[in-house]
Amino acid sequence: MKDLTRDMTSGNAVKHILLFSLPALIGNIFQQIYNLADSIIVGRIVGADALAAVGASGSITFLFFALCNGIGSGGGIIASQYYGAHDEGKVKNCIVNTGLIMLLVPVIFGTIGFISAPALLSLLSTPADIIADATMYVRFMCFGLLFVSMYNYIASMLRALGDSVSPLIFLIVSTVINIVLDLLFIYNLNMGIKGAAIATVIAQFASVVGSGIYAIKMNSYFKLKKEDFFISSSMISKVIKLGVPMSLQFALIAVSTMALQRVVNAYGTVVVAAFTATSRIEQIVHQPYQTLCASLATFCGQNYGANKKDRVLDGHRKGMIIMVIISLVMLAVMQLFGKALTGLFVSDPEVIRLGAMGLKVTSLFYVLLGTIYVVRGTLTGVGDAFFALFNGVIEVIGRFVFPIVLTSLLGMGVNGIWLSTGFVWAISGVTAWMRYYARLHNDRSEVNELPEKILGRHQKKVITH
Repeated sequence: MKDLTRDMTSGNAVKHILLFSLPALIGNIFQQIYNLADSIIVGRIVGADALAAVGASGSITFLFFALCNGIGSGGGIIASQYYGAHDEGKVKNCIVNTGLIMLLVPVIFGTIGFISAPALLSLLSTPADIIADATMYVRFMCFGLLFVSMYNYIASMLRALGDSVSPLIFLIVSTVINIVLDLLFIYNLNMGIKGAAIATVIAQFASVVGSGIYAIKMNSYFKLKKEDFFISSSMISKVIKLGVPMSLQFALIAVSTMALQRVVNAYGTVVVAAFTATSRIEQIVHQPYQTLCASLATFCGQNYGANKKDRVLDGHRKGMIIMVIISLVMLAVMQLFGKALTGLFVSDPEVIRLGAMGLKVTSLFYVLLGTIYVVRGTLTGVGDAFFALFNGVIEVIGRFVFPIVLTSLLGMGVNGIWLSTGFVWAISGVTAWMRYYARLHNDRSEVNELPEKILGRHQKKVITH
């Protein structure tokens, strides 16, 4: 293998975005196959109750993953800006100092999650018949938090340097390991949900070891010398100032998901199983958007560091066009094949009916969902820490308010669960678009400023709000 870094500060914007996005998209899909493999194998072999237990734990594990991965993502954006400015020393220093943070943070949050798992599941009104299995699954995921966080840190750094291929390779390998071990532990050894959890942790460990060895051996920016290993308070401050708001955004989204999960749990195991199936499918739906977001963050970050404002804005426009095309295709798929997709997870007719109905409702809002990701990628690339936090707050408010209003006050029952998801995407998408116009489109002078200046000013705004 060779060094696959990519300089995006010159050349065709669409070509850069698509060439970066394709391997990243495949990688993201394989990452979601972790969850899909667990859900399909658990749901089909162990049963709907087991699938519900895995689903009930999802929002909690996402919360702790989010708190860790935001820091790594923030470090990746800082690295992309210095890469665009062709400052090799700062890139290496960012890699070192972000790595130190990422060794500490997952241990802290993993311990908190392990201890608090039963209380959090009880707080979410998890059905009594699945709470024991859900607790066990959460605890295994917290044990593997260090591995998944370190992989995402390495992948973020590689992507910041324009390399979206290498993370894909190691995700494919770890996903194959996960599926093989799922079948071995669950089907052959009858280990149930515990087998799925152990398989996932082993696969996560393999991904971080493989990607770490590759980065050190093959990527010139990871070929660190003794003088590169020094703690820089200013670099740590930059990473934290951008990474913490991103972590808080992801955490707020996780909390809002937990609020929705509590509403879902109140309807019983059948609805929980249907919601879990549609959530797993929608995790795949999110992948093209997340890939586009990551591609735009790298593209805009590099061009922002190179002080090329027109390419930042052009990248955003081209990203919106690509997003609309993707949304229309996925809308058609969900409207036509929602029932068949839900049927991959379970054989229960009522679960399949509810899941298919949910997919038909939420798919109507895909363009607004995609807008969130395009704006997030653009603004994250230029270091807009405030938007990440602001967008998270909007989503939390929506996920607390809409489920209560639709399911209870308006008497829509189960139908209101999926409609509330669509409404959350709608208000988040509209406010994201407004933020883009306020910060970049109407005030283009800001894009010309140095990363330290714009980042510092945004942080002052975050502190005063």
